[in-house]
Amino acid sequence: MEPVIFESTNGQSPAVDLCAALLKGQAPDRGLYLPKTFPRLSTAQIADFARLPYAEIAFQVLAPYCHGIVDPESLRALCADAYNFEVPLEPVFDRVRVMRLDRGPTASFKDFAARMMARWIGRFLRESGRTLTILTATSGDTGSAVASAFHGVEGIRVLVLFPIGEVSARQRKQMTTLRDNIRSIALAGKFDDCQALVKQAFADPALSRIPLSSANSINIGRLLPQSVYYFHAAARLAKPGEPLVIAVPSGNFGDMMGAVIAGRMGLPIHRLVVPVNGNNEFPTFLATGDYHKIEPSRNCLSNAMNVGHPSNLARLAALYGGHLDETGAVRRAPDMAALRRDLFSSSVSDEQTRATLREAWEKYHLLLEPHGAVGWRGFLDYLQTEPLHDKPAVVLETAHPAKFPDEIERLLGFTPEVPPSLAALDRLPEDFDRLPVDYGAFRDYLLAKYS
Repeated sequence: MEPVIFESTNGQSPAVDLCAALLKGQAPDRGLYLPKTFPRLSTAQIADFARLPYAEIAFQVLAPYCHGIVDPESLRALCADAYNFEVPLEPVFDRVRVMRLDRGPTASFKDFAARMMARWIGRFLRESGRTLTILTATSGDTGSAVASAFHGVEGIRVLVLFPIGEVSARQRKQMTTLRDNIRSIALAGKFDDCQALVKQAFADPALSRIPLSSANSINIGRLLPQSVYYFHAAARLAKPGEPLVIAVPSGNFGDMMGAVIAGRMGLPIHRLVVPVNGNNEFPTFLATGDYHKIEPSRNCLSNAMNVGHPSNLARLAALYGGHLDETGAVRRAPDMAALRRDLFSSSVSDEQTRATLREAWEKYHLLLEPHGAVGWRGFLDYLQTEPLHDKPAVVLETAHPAKFPDEIERLLGFTPEVPPSLAALDRLPEDFDRLPVDYGAFRDYLLAKYS
């Protein structure tokens, strides 16, 4: 077996292996890394996942990418250490399940990617004796998951940028109550501003003496682990070889790309449903073929999805024969007919989000939070165009409802039970820095603190 090679979506950087792709984060040409070819899993292998614990499924899915990079025994141990929590599939009706990805240490689906990525990068740095500064922009849950996963990892410093007015109090405290190798900056702007500063820093020669990488979903190390839970769901819900309907609430489209990667690896997917909030650039693109960023991004109830220019659309376009550069310019159109065949997308307003949250509880006793409500509403929108006819379907719930207690209390009249990982936050002091949306100020901050 040959090692999997990763290429840039912009096509102007050398191909690299998994170790280099993770440590670089973004390719030198400002593109995003994608596997040149995807390893394939057989129908029998996927069916066999039904009897395996999650950590072992992760090992089997990720092993081909690690060939020649991490030995199998070590990878199996890393997976067992990363995935020591449940991944429930909650029945709703017929063969429809909600997959709750909120049982990790920060109560968010980002734990699945961040914990594996931290273990990979920590190992690579120990082997090389190098150090690394990780820059991460967050719209809510990425920052807390990355901060938790990398907290105390030797050789790594983490700096998280977040929009001060668009994260919940518990999301903020998950980032700002950590110390040691973790630091956070509240930006007086939007998530897209945070993301733009991070991307600009990676390409700035003035920062070349600071070894930088990213733990955002621009890093392929985030996406590969996110492909695993789709195999976990399919093995438990579908018959061998039976296609699955998957609904993924989407912001920066990293979670969606995990499903696309799973499909390229052999997972049968009937339709990928990718609802968004009021930042509707993708459903508009899918409907018209015209892509236009939303600047500034719209502030919605599902705050972690407030993204006006999703980075991972560059990867999606590349896999469908197109070229979308980092600025949002369509250099070569993807196969729109194929995209429309494989994906469905709708935009869910805040009013619809609140109504869906109430209706899911009243009709099914299904407790959602705003992001999960967007996913559920998008799934129902899809059913209006194509009934399931007994197909298996899974809808992702990406964050714990206790992260949004005020909204749950207003809409449903009770406060959701708080998991221990969140309850402790209320007693911890916060510490973070503040900056304007100004790259010069950010560069000066990096040079002063990290060079």
